[in-house]
Amino acid sequence: MESPTNRKNQKLSIKQKAEKIKLLLTDNDGVLTDTGVYYSSEGEQLKRFSIRDGMGVERLNNIVSVKTGIITGEFSGIVDRRAEKLKITEVYLGIKEKHLLFPEILEKNNLKAENVAFIGDDMNDYELMKLVGLTAAPSDAFPEIRDMVDYVCKNKGGNGAFREFAELIIKYKVKVI
Repeated sequence: MESPTNRKNQKLSIKQKAEKIKLLLTDNDGVLTDTGVYYSSEGEQLKRFSIRDGMGVERLNNIVSVKTGIITGEFSGIVDRRAEKLKITEVYLGIKEKHLLFPEILEKNNLKAENVAFIGDDMNDYELMKLVGLTAAPSDAFPEIRDMVDYVCKNKGGNGAFREFAELIIKYKVKVI
């Protein structure tokens, strides 16, 4: 069942939604990474992140004071290290049902749902996407996710999709058209 907040927000333009954003949450695998996972013979796991996405985090914070958070179903020290490097303090690992954590995130940050944006790529993001104020997906996201979001990025996950969405929010929050 769709939330009343989301139905109301569907009448707003992307610009109107973006102007209200104070926190951008992102999935990790498939958004900040290219969905690839690399293992060595010793089992070491590696993930590839885009430096440009990192700049998007910095620009959101510095230009429009929008915080960034990562919410992922995986437990990964790699994600923790990336978040630490980017000074992201909202990091939620091992969250399989992301939408169940959303009320806690809102309360912790003293926000309303309309103040939160989310970019995700797969079905485990679906329920959370129905709750937030503004949504996006990388161009290579699962089709059902691409069909439901406010904005489909031109870039793929791990290849600048997060940065593209961040720049869209920045553009509308600084009133540049």
